[in-house]
Amino acid sequence: MAYSGNPKDYAVAVLYGGTSGEREVSLNSGTCCARALEEKGFAVTMIDPASRDDLKRLVEETFDVAFLALHGKGGEDGTMQGFLETLGIPYTGSGILSNAIAINKGKSKELYESAGLRVAASVLVGRNDVLDDADRQEIVDTCGIPCVVKPSTEGSSLGMTIVRDASDLQAALDTALAVDDEAMVEQFIDGIELTVGVMGSDDPTAFPVIQILSNDDEFYNYHAKYAAGGSTHICPAPISEEATDQAQGMAVAAHAVLGCKGISRTDIMLDEEGRCWVLETNTLPGMTDTSLIPDAARAVGMDFGDVCEKLIEMALA
Repeated sequence: MAYSGNPKDYAVAVLYGGTSGEREVSLNSGTCCARALEEKGFAVTMIDPASRDDLKRLVEETFDVAFLALHGKGGEDGTMQGFLETLGIPYTGSGILSNAIAINKGKSKELYESAGLRVAASVLVGRNDVLDDADRQEIVDTCGIPCVVKPSTEGSSLGMTIVRDASDLQAALDTALAVDDEAMVEQFIDGIELTVGVMGSDDPTAFPVIQILSNDDEFYNYHAKYAAGGSTHICPAPISEEATDQAQGMAVAAHAVLGCKGISRTDIMLDEEGRCWVLETNTLPGMTDTSLIPDAARAVGMDFGDVCEKLIEMALA
């Protein structure tokens, strides 16, 4: 069913909230997206998958398309996408497999490497793994100090630590494994933090590169991402044309190798030697007033409502 171009023809279920550690961000994203869609003329119903009664509405009522504003587990991991496909409801963003792979930092890194993208050295540690001093030393030898420890399948930098002394490695692992079954220890890449949004399915294109400056925090953590004034976004990023092309090319390649559709956002580090390193890809990036995708879209003349409408158009294609 191709998009008619008339928003009044469509009943949209905006899925937001959910049960992940990113629930509050998702509630904010969903509220912002719903407001933008209503201003465009769509008939919008808010659905929170944390509510069984709301889930029943998806089954019992008629919706032309689902707009996904969920983040993290239960929404950005293929679970909700599978449910919607069972119900026969088209939805925005990537499919089941793409979401399931992209949310797993280890699996997505394997695909980045297969596409020739530069990634940091890393080691995976499971919740049930018992590490001795020799194991921890092997991790340090592989990833170096400082290194980054983060949960394998959580977003928004939840449970993430920068380890600057090897003696702090186990505590950082404990922090990550308190919120996930697996942790990734990764080489710390010192440099400029960038992010690149990509829109499209068969022929994806990159938005302008954004440089991220955390105003009060050690790194771009949960507070820096979502608190008002927590970070500064510079778009387009004040980097060389060569670095810009490299970052955009990597983001498009990551989008493609993961099989993403609709929209994605890939986080990248630019080191002092001018090399870009792919960190991770978000298949349902934040869509709040302080989020990155709206900033990048404005730089190419797309307002927030235009982005939301375009995602619905692609979902219905």
